[in-house]
Amino acid sequence: MRSLSEHEVNQDPIQQFAQWWDEALQSEILEVNAMALSTITAAGRPSARIVLLKGFDQKGFVFFTNYESDKGIQLQRHPYASLVFFWKELERQVRIEGTCSRTSDQESDEYFQSRPLGSRLGAWASPQSRTIPNRDILQHNMEELTAQYAHDTIPRPPHWGGFRVQPDRIEFWQGRSNRLHDRILYEKNETSWRTSRLAP
Repeated sequence: MRSLSEHEVNQDPIQQFAQWWDEALQSEILEVNAMALSTITAAGRPSARIVLLKGFDQKGFVFFTNYESDKGIQLQRHPYASLVFFWKELERQVRIEGTCSRTSDQESDEYFQSRPLGSRLGAWASPQSRTIPNRDILQHNMEELTAQYAHDTIPRPPHWGGFRVQPDRIEFWQGRSNRLHDRILYEKNETSWRTSRLAP
C-alpha cells in the first residue's frame, strides 16, 4: 500500500509533483493531464471546469485557452486560481493554489503551432463561452477558415494563449485504508517551502 510521509517527500513540491506525474504517466491513466480549474466570477462565486495541463516547471503550471472565454476573463479580473488532479487508479490527489498570469506570446505561439490543424482552426471558429443561435454557425466558420488558410500558416488568434498558475500552496493526498489518508501540505514563504501534515 502506498504511503506519504513528511519525512520522505521531496523538499521541493514541484519535484514531488514531477515524481507523482511520472508515476501517473507510467500507470497509463487516461487523460492524466486533466485537471479541475477553479476561478472566481465577478460576483465572487467559484467557477470550475476541466482543462488540460500542457507543461510545468519551477515557474508554475501551464494551460491554454481563449482569453475571452469565461475562465479567461475571470482570471484576468481576479488572478487567483486552484487546480485539482485526481488519479483514481493511484488513489492520489494534488491540489494547487496560486496566482495566474498569461504566458509570453512566444510560448503561446509555439504551443499553438504544435496543435493539430483542426484545433488551430477551432480556436478561430468558436467564440468560446458566448451564446450562439445554433451549431451551424460553428460549422460555417470552420468551412470558411479551412478555405481561407488552405495554403497559408494559421496564425495564433490574439484572443488565444496560455496561462501559468504560480503556486504558493500545494497539497498531496495519498489514499490509505480506513480513511486515514496521508495529506502533506506545502506552503510557500518569501524564500522557501514549508511542509506540514494535515488530518484526513
